[in-house]
Amino acid sequence: MSSIYAGSLKGHFLVAMPGLADPNFSQTVTCICEHNEQGAMGIVVNRVHDDLHIQDIFDELSIKGGMHPEAVAIHAGGPVHSGELFILHGRPFEWEASLMVTPSLALTNTRDILEAIAAQRGPEAFLISLGCAGWGPGQLEAEIKENAWLTHPVFEDSIFLLPVAVRWEETLRRIGVNPAMLSGTAGHA
Repeated sequence: MSSIYAGSLKGHFLVAMPGLADPNFSQTVTCICEHNEQGAMGIVVNRVHDDLHIQDIFDELSIKGGMHPEAVAIHAGGPVHSGELFILHGRPFEWEASLMVTPSLALTNTRDILEAIAAQRGPEAFLISLGCAGWGPGQLEAEIKENAWLTHPVFEDSIFLLPVAVRWEETLRRIGVNPAMLSGTAGHA
Protein backbone atom coordinates (compact mmCIF):
# COMPACT_ATOMS: atom_id res chain seq x y z
CA MET A 1 0.00 0.00 0.00
CA SER A 2 1.46 3.35 -1.00
CA SER A 3 1.10 6.53 0.95
CA ILE A 4 2.11 10.10 0.36
CA TYR A 5 5.27 11.04 2.22
CA ALA A 6 4.20 13.85 4.56
CA GLY A 7 7.41 15.87 4.26
CA SER A 8 7.83 15.39 0.51
CA LEU A 9 9.55 18.13 -1.46
CA LYS A 10 8.70 16.52 -4.80
CA GLY A 11 8.00 19.32 -7.28
CA HIS A 12 10.10 21.83 -5.30
CA PHE A 13 13.35 23.60 -5.95
CA LEU A 14 16.28 23.26 -3.59
CA VAL A 15 18.21 26.49 -3.84
CA ALA A 16 21.72 26.28 -2.41
CA MET A 17 22.56 28.73 0.35
CA PRO A 18 25.90 30.56 0.05
CA GLY A 19 27.41 28.53 2.89
CA LEU A 20 26.93 25.21 1.08
CA ALA A 21 30.57 24.25 0.52
CA ASP A 22 30.07 21.05 -1.51
CA PRO A 23 31.38 21.96 -5.00
CA ASN A 24 28.74 19.69 -6.56
CA PHE A 25 26.01 21.96 -5.23
CA SER A 26 27.50 25.43 -4.68
CA GLN A 27 25.05 28.01 -6.09
CA THR A 28 22.80 25.37 -7.62
CA VAL A 29 19.09 25.07 -8.22
CA THR A 30 17.87 21.48 -8.03
CA CYS A 31 14.42 20.28 -9.06
CA ILE A 32 13.32 17.52 -6.66
CA CYS A 33 11.71 14.79 -8.78
CA GLU A 34 11.06 12.24 -6.03
CA HIS A 35 11.13 12.41 -2.25
CA ASN A 36 9.89 9.65 0.01
CA GLU A 37 10.93 7.55 3.01
CA GLN A 38 13.81 6.04 1.01
CA GLY A 39 15.35 9.44 0.24
CA ALA A 40 15.24 12.07 -2.49
CA MET A 41 16.30 12.43 -6.11
CA GLY A 42 16.56 15.55 -8.23
CA ILE A 43 18.16 17.23 -11.23
CA VAL A 44 20.47 20.25 -10.98
CA VAL A 45 19.04 22.69 -13.55
CA ASN A 46 21.74 25.35 -13.65
CA ARG A 47 24.94 23.49 -14.57
CA VAL A 48 25.94 22.38 -18.07
CA HIS A 49 28.77 20.34 -19.50
CA ASP A 50 30.83 22.89 -21.44
CA ASP A 51 31.96 20.50 -24.15
CA LEU A 52 29.04 18.07 -24.41
CA HIS A 53 25.99 18.54 -26.61
CA ILE A 54 22.99 16.48 -27.58
CA GLN A 55 24.64 15.41 -30.86
CA ASP A 56 27.27 13.60 -28.79
CA ILE A 57 24.46 11.66 -27.08
CA PHE A 58 22.73 10.93 -30.39
CA ASP A 59 26.01 9.68 -31.89
CA GLU A 60 26.72 7.48 -28.85
CA LEU A 61 23.25 5.92 -29.03
CA SER A 62 23.09 5.81 -32.89
CA ILE A 63 20.03 8.05 -32.95
CA LYS A 64 19.39 9.95 -36.17
CA GLY A 65 17.19 12.99 -36.45
CA GLY A 66 16.48 16.32 -38.06
CA MET A 67 16.93 18.80 -35.21
CA HIS A 68 19.78 21.28 -34.90
CA PRO A 69 21.60 19.54 -32.04
CA GLU A 70 24.42 22.02 -31.59
CA ALA A 71 22.03 24.35 -29.76
CA VAL A 72 21.14 21.84 -27.03
CA ALA A 73 23.61 21.58 -24.16
CA ILE A 74 23.71 18.64 -21.78
CA HIS A 75 23.22 19.54 -18.13
CA ALA A 76 25.29 18.21 -15.26
CA GLY A 77 22.33 16.91 -13.27
CA GLY A 78 24.32 15.86 -10.23
CA PRO A 79 27.06 13.52 -9.05
CA VAL A 80 24.90 10.36 -8.81
CA HIS A 81 24.44 8.02 -11.81
CA SER A 82 26.74 10.31 -13.79
CA GLY A 83 26.60 8.04 -16.84
CA GLU A 84 22.80 7.98 -17.06
CA LEU A 85 20.57 10.37 -19.01
CA PHE A 86 17.57 12.06 -17.45
CA ILE A 87 15.11 14.25 -19.37
CA LEU A 88 13.10 16.77 -17.36
CA HIS A 89 10.26 17.90 -19.60
CA GLY A 90 6.82 19.36 -20.16
CA ARG A 91 3.97 17.84 -22.17
CA PRO A 92 3.44 15.32 -23.69
CA PHE A 93 3.88 12.57 -21.10
CA GLU A 94 3.27 9.51 -23.30
CA TRP A 95 6.79 8.03 -23.13
CA GLU A 96 7.64 4.48 -22.07
CA ALA A 97 8.28 5.57 -18.50
CA SER A 98 7.64 9.03 -17.12
CA LEU A 99 7.69 10.01 -13.46
CA MET A 100 5.29 12.89 -12.89
CA VAL A 101 6.98 15.60 -10.84
CA THR A 102 4.11 18.12 -10.98
CA PRO A 103 0.93 18.04 -13.10
CA SER A 104 2.86 19.74 -15.91
CA LEU A 105 6.43 18.44 -15.41
CA ALA A 106 7.84 14.91 -15.73
CA LEU A 107 11.13 13.06 -15.64
CA THR A 108 11.83 10.40 -18.27
CA ASN A 109 14.95 8.43 -19.10
CA THR A 110 13.89 6.13 -21.93
CA ARG A 111 15.18 5.94 -25.49
CA ASP A 112 11.80 6.74 -27.05
CA ILE A 113 11.81 10.33 -25.78
CA LEU A 114 15.37 10.86 -27.10
CA GLU A 115 14.35 9.53 -30.51
CA ALA A 116 11.31 11.83 -30.51
CA ILE A 117 13.47 14.83 -29.56
CA ALA A 118 15.90 13.98 -32.38
CA ALA A 119 13.00 13.78 -34.85
CA GLN A 120 11.50 17.03 -33.49
CA ARG A 121 8.42 15.17 -32.18
CA GLY A 122 9.38 15.36 -28.51
CA PRO A 123 8.29 17.76 -25.81
CA GLU A 124 8.66 21.43 -26.66
CA ALA A 125 10.26 22.17 -23.28
CA PHE A 126 12.97 19.79 -22.08
CA LEU A 127 16.28 19.66 -20.26
CA ILE A 128 18.64 16.71 -20.78
CA SER A 129 21.08 15.88 -18.00
CA LEU A 130 23.79 13.39 -17.36
CA GLY A 131 23.55 12.33 -13.74
CA CYS A 132 21.26 13.33 -10.93
CA ALA A 133 21.40 14.36 -7.29
CA GLY A 134 20.48 11.90 -4.58
CA TRP A 135 20.01 11.83 -0.83
CA GLY A 136 19.56 8.86 1.49
CA PRO A 137 16.75 8.54 4.05
CA GLY A 138 16.64 11.67 6.24
CA GLN A 139 19.75 13.21 4.64
CA LEU A 140 17.97 16.01 2.77
CA GLU A 141 15.84 16.87 5.79
CA ALA A 142 19.01 17.16 7.91
CA GLU A 143 20.68 19.42 5.32
CA ILE A 144 17.63 21.70 5.26
CA LYS A 145 17.69 21.93 9.08
CA GLU A 146 21.37 22.94 8.80
CA ASN A 147 20.34 25.83 6.48
CA ALA A 148 22.07 24.38 3.42
CA TRP A 149 19.00 24.86 1.22
CA LEU A 150 16.00 27.09 0.63
CA THR A 151 12.95 25.33 -0.77
CA HIS A 152 10.13 26.59 -2.96
CA PRO A 153 7.65 25.05 -5.40
CA VAL A 154 9.13 24.76 -8.90
CA PHE A 155 8.87 27.61 -11.40
CA GLU A 156 8.91 25.72 -14.70
CA ASP A 157 10.03 28.76 -16.67
CA SER A 158 13.12 28.90 -14.43
CA ILE A 159 14.02 25.45 -15.76
CA PHE A 160 13.25 25.96 -19.42
CA LEU A 161 13.39 29.69 -20.22
CA LEU A 162 15.90 31.46 -18.00
CA PRO A 163 19.53 31.42 -19.17
CA VAL A 164 21.49 28.82 -17.19
CA ALA A 165 23.97 31.41 -15.87
CA VAL A 166 21.26 33.38 -14.01
CA ARG A 167 18.99 30.59 -12.72
CA TRP A 168 20.34 30.60 -9.15
CA GLU A 169 20.08 34.37 -8.62
CA GLU A 170 16.77 34.73 -10.48
CA THR A 171 15.19 31.81 -8.64
CA LEU A 172 16.20 33.41 -5.33
CA ARG A 173 14.70 36.74 -6.44
CA ARG A 174 11.46 35.04 -7.52
CA ILE A 175 11.05 33.51 -4.07
CA GLY A 176 11.62 36.92 -2.51
CA VAL A 177 15.29 36.65 -1.49
CA ASN A 178 17.96 39.15 -2.47
CA PRO A 179 21.08 37.04 -3.26
CA ALA A 180 23.35 39.87 -2.10
CA MET A 181 21.74 39.80 1.36
CA LEU A 182 22.26 36.07 1.98
CA SER A 183 24.80 35.09 4.59
CA GLY A 184 26.91 31.98 4.49
CA THR A 185 26.54 31.64 8.25
CA ALA A 186 23.81 29.37 9.58
CA GLY A 187 21.63 30.44 12.45
CA HIS A 188 18.54 29.20 14.24
CA ALA A 189 15.83 31.12 16.01
